[in-house]
Amino acid sequence: MAQAVRWQKSSYSGGGDGNTCVEVAHLDTHIAVRDSKAPARATLTFPAAAFVPFLEALKVADSTRAGFTHR
Repeated sequence: MAQAVRWQKSSYSGGGDGNTCVEVAHLDTHIAVRDSKAPARATLTFPAAAFVPFLEALKVADSTRAGFTHR
């Protein structure tokens, strides 16, 4: 039987209703990411070893945007 996927909201969910974020699921050998506002839509899936480089690339991209403020 397939194991149920347990999704966790990002710790950077923001204020309000907290649904302006992504959710992450730890699978056996992969990490899955989805939009918390549209959980039934597409899911990105990464080999576990590729997830940290993905996050680092997002941080670099975010820091190069105009008006960047580090939290």
